[in-house]
Amino acid sequence: MERINLVITEEYEDVRLDKCVSDLMGERLSRSAIQKMIKGGELLVNGKEAKASYCVKADDEVAFTIEDPIEAAIEAENIPLTILYEDDDVLIVDKPKGMVVHPAPGHTSGTLVNAILYHCKGRLSGINGVLRPGIVHRIDKDTSGSLVVCKNDFAHRKLAEDFKTHDITRKYYCICLGGFKEDEGTVSGYIGRHPVERKKMCVTDDRSGRKAVTHYRVLERFEKYTFLECQLETGRTHQIRVHLASIGHPILGDLVYGKQDYKGLGQILHAGVLGFQHPVTGEYVEVKSELPPYFEDLLRKLRSQK
Repeated sequence: MERINLVITEEYEDVRLDKCVSDLMGERLSRSAIQKMIKGGELLVNGKEAKASYCVKADDEVAFTIEDPIEAAIEAENIPLTILYEDDDVLIVDKPKGMVVHPAPGHTSGTLVNAILYHCKGRLSGINGVLRPGIVHRIDKDTSGSLVVCKNDFAHRKLAEDFKTHDITRKYYCICLGGFKEDEGTVSGYIGRHPVERKKMCVTDDRSGRKAVTHYRVLERFEKYTFLECQLETGRTHQIRVHLASIGHPILGDLVYGKQDYKGLGQILHAGVLGFQHPVTGEYVEVKSELPPYFEDLLRKLRSQK
């Protein structure tokens, strides 16, 4: 028998309980089996029974027991990784633009999870289910930069708590549309699921969403664009993308929240700085992922047009 403990991340906010657990468990457990456990009171949410139709919330804790666990159907793949930091407990990788973090429909191989399974020889935390071993947080497919992976459940729980309490340093770099009169500022409000387009997030007028705060600083101005550093005080799904679009400055290449691309480069957003208190040693760890070539090349082109 195996005890499963899942911590729900923001990407599953408002998804039905049975579907959420099914997605997280992958091929290890069918949706009908999950529904049976829910109906029998064998699957608990935050220590209590819940209905299959319950819409999960970020940070909900789902616990249940399964018998005769089946090996995950995710294959370890020898995919080159750029390592920014590594020890026995955590790994920080520099994720390239275009790489999906974890397997999902349409992306069953070539993901970061496939790569870290090979690199870590399967020694990863299991808190987020078989499809997301070691994954504490995620960045979008078209966002490049630093991402931390946990090699054991102790480190995972500690870092997940730090993310929850916003005790993580996260600085992103982006190029957005339009100009700013001020050199720095803050966008705050509530971010929730879009009422019509469920794959999108939006700034809400009430507290039906979750509080989100983004600080930004102008690094360089161009005729039509601005190079920004954005520091997250909170970490909501698509937070920077939603916040900048809400003030009329969508990220260049973000066709979900904006309309303008730059010669097919796609979203110009990079997770540059990641810092946290080490979950075991207590020492502060901070890494910087340098701007990738696609980003630097674009900056050079924009500078040449000044």
